[in-house]
Amino acid sequence: MFMGLTLENVGKMEINEFLGSTLECQCGKPHSVNIDKIIVENGAINKLPGVLAEMGCKNALVVADSHTFEVAGKKVDELLTANNLKHKVFVYQSQGHLVPNEEAVGKLVLQVEKTTDVIVTVGSGSLNDLVKFASWLIKVPSVCVATAPSMDGYASDTSALIIDNLKTSVTSDYPKVIIGDVDILKEAPMSMILAGFGDIIGKYSALNDWLISEIVNGEYHCSVTAKISSDAIEKCVTQMEGVKRREDDAIRNLMEGLVRTGIAMSFVGNSRPASGCEHHIAHFWEMAFLFAGKEALLHGTKVGMTSVITAKLYELLTTAKIDFDKAISVAKAFDEKAWKEKVIAMYGKASPGILKLSEKDGRNSIEKRIARIQKIKENYEAIMKIAKAAPSAAKVRSLMENAGAPVKPCQVGIDDATALNGIIMAKEVRPRYSVLNLLSDVAILEDLAKEAAEYVK
Repeated sequence: MFMGLTLENVGKMEINEFLGSTLECQCGKPHSVNIDKIIVENGAINKLPGVLAEMGCKNALVVADSHTFEVAGKKVDELLTANNLKHKVFVYQSQGHLVPNEEAVGKLVLQVEKTTDVIVTVGSGSLNDLVKFASWLIKVPSVCVATAPSMDGYASDTSALIIDNLKTSVTSDYPKVIIGDVDILKEAPMSMILAGFGDIIGKYSALNDWLISEIVNGEYHCSVTAKISSDAIEKCVTQMEGVKRREDDAIRNLMEGLVRTGIAMSFVGNSRPASGCEHHIAHFWEMAFLFAGKEALLHGTKVGMTSVITAKLYELLTTAKIDFDKAISVAKAFDEKAWKEKVIAMYGKASPGILKLSEKDGRNSIEKRIARIQKIKENYEAIMKIAKAAPSAAKVRSLMENAGAPVKPCQVGIDDATALNGIIMAKEVRPRYSVLNLLSDVAILEDLAKEAAEYVK
C-alpha cells in the first residue's frame, strides 16, 4: 500500500488505499478519511449482512424514502431478515424529492432507539445528507447502500441541509462503509446518472476557483488532492458513451469518481476540491424553487448547467478590460444598506441567514476588498493563466449536450430573471471566494453575468 500521497502516485491508487490510515502528502499536511471500506461492484448489496457482522452491529435502523425502498430497500430488508439481523425500517413518505430540512432531521432522529447501533441508508443525495448528519449528532455509525451515481457527497464529512430556509453546509460523519451495487446503480433513472455526470463536470470550475483563492487570499491549496478530482473528471468524460449505454465499467467509474471527489473533500477538510461557484449558483436556484413551492431539481442537474455558465465567465474574464482604479472607487462607495435590501429582495426567507453570515465573516469590509483588488492587480498574469487554461464554455456545453443533459435553465423551468440573479447574487451563499467574487471585486460581475446568462438562453 502507498503510505504517502504524491502527484506521481495518487492517480494509480485503488480507492480503498485512501482509507484506514493517515497519509502523508507532498503538500506538507497529512490526510485521512474515517471510512472503513468502499465496495463498488456487481452484486455488492449482498455483502451488507457480512459488513454489519464485521462491524459487530446487532440492531439496525434502515432508512429509505418511498422511491429507494422499492429500488433497494426491500432487498436490504430481505437480506437482514434472512441473516437474522434485528432491524427496523423507516421510510420517508414523499411524492417528490425529499427536502433535507429541520423537520426531516427530526423525523429521522425520533426513529432511533436506545439499542440502535447502526443506521443503514438506502438512497443517495438528501437521504445520505440526513443520515450522515444524524450519525454525527447521535454518535451512531452508518452504512450507505447507494441507489444512484447522482452526487459526490457519499464520502464527504459535511451535509447540505436546509436550515432556516438557507442551504447550509453542516458537519456530519462519514458512512463507515459505502456499498455501490453496479446492478442497482446502472438501473437508476438516466436523469440521476446524468446528474452525477453534471456534478463531476462541476469540478472544472471548482478547482479553478480554488487556485484563484490561493492567489488572492493565500488560501491553503493541495495540488495532490486537486488531482484526485481532476483525474475523476477525465476518467468520466472519456467514458461518457458507456455511461449513456449504462455499461457496467462506465457506471462503476462514475460512482468511484464521485466517491473519490468526496474523499478529496474530506482530505482537505472542506469542499474546495469539488465545489465552487457553480454549486453556489445551483444553491441559489434551489432556494428559489423551494420558496416558490416548485419541485426541486436534482443537484447535479443544476451543477451541470451552472458549469457551462462558470466556464463562460472564465472565458469572458480572459478578454475583459479591468479598470483597477474604478474598482477601488466602487469598493470605497459600497452601500451596506442597499446591499442588505438587495439580499432581502433576492433571498427572501433565507436572507436572515445570509446577513448573519456576512456579519460573521466580514465579507463587506471595504478595507479587505481594496486589499484583494491590489492582490488581483499584482497577480493579474497568474490569474489570467488560470482563466485561459480553463475549459471553454463550448467544450463544457458540448460535454453536457452530448450526454443528453440540459444546458439551458429554461429547459428545466428556471426563468431568465432567476438565472441571471443567481449568477449575480450566488456569491452571498457561501463565504468561499470564487470567480464570482473576483469579478465583483473588480466591478465587472454584472456585465459579465448578463453575457453568460445570454449564452445559455
